[in-house]
Amino acid sequence: MEDQQNNSNSGLKIIIGVLALLLVGSLFYIYKISSEAKQVQTVLTTTITEKESVMKDLQELKATYDAAIAENTSMSEELVKERDKVVNLMNDINKSKGDVSKYKSEVTKLQSNMKVLMAENETLKKQNQTLTVQRDSTVVVLGEAKKYNEVLVGQNEDLSKTVEKGSKLTVLNMQTAAYKLRSSGKQIETDKASRADVLKISFTIAENQIAKSGDKEYYVQVIDSKNNVLGEKQTVNFGEKTLTYSFISKVKYENKTVNVSEDLQGKDFAKGTYFVNVFDKSELVSKTSFTLK
Repeated sequence: MEDQQNNSNSGLKIIIGVLALLLVGSLFYIYKISSEAKQVQTVLTTTITEKESVMKDLQELKATYDAAIAENTSMSEELVKERDKVVNLMNDINKSKGDVSKYKSEVTKLQSNMKVLMAENETLKKQNQTLTVQRDSTVVVLGEAKKYNEVLVGQNEDLSKTVEKGSKLTVLNMQTAAYKLRSSGKQIETDKASRADVLKISFTIAENQIAKSGDKEYYVQVIDSKNNVLGEKQTVNFGEKTLTYSFISKVKYENKTVNVSEDLQGKDFAKGTYFVNVFDKSELVSKTSFTLK
């Protein structure tokens, strides 16, 4: 009986020992699995963190390029190419499932390229700003010069008009009378149309020191009471204007006062009022009238 009890105790101890060993083994296995899981989690966490860090760097590069491209400098095309490289690398990293450390060298290279390009772009911007200031200054100077020239042109035009106006000759003291010719050649003034043989027309050209000297021509027009032009009745054109004149009075002008007298021969002069006009080309410079009874 005692032997059976001893054997029973021994079997129980063996079972307890086996169970203890199984428990220890299970605990070790669980510890090992847990450690491996933590290592995997650590690796995944590290990978995700590195990926986020790399993507952040690339996003900053892209933002820098976008801002520089928006300034529209002459380097825009080159900046766009570099930005596209950044975008392509971001796409590759997004598709990557594993370690992204292999991309770090490319990121570093892109960052170096960006620093060089940004420095060149900044230099170019400063040069453009300088050129803009110089251009604006030039525009201001040209604007002032244009205004000054316009003032000078205006003054010259005013002066030319003044000189032109001042250089015109003045016709004064215009007088007209009818005369009867005696057989002796003597002329006797008359106001009778039936007795008139000639009309004497006289006027004075005033002295003008700034006028151009030389030969001058004046067109004299005599119109009778029936609205007929007497004398030669020749027609001359001045642009769109037409003038019918009685005769041309030619004068040699030397900037001093000149008295001019011309005779217009005729017969059968009509009674009534006569009008006499003197033209310098197409411009009427003097006029008068007289009456024959």
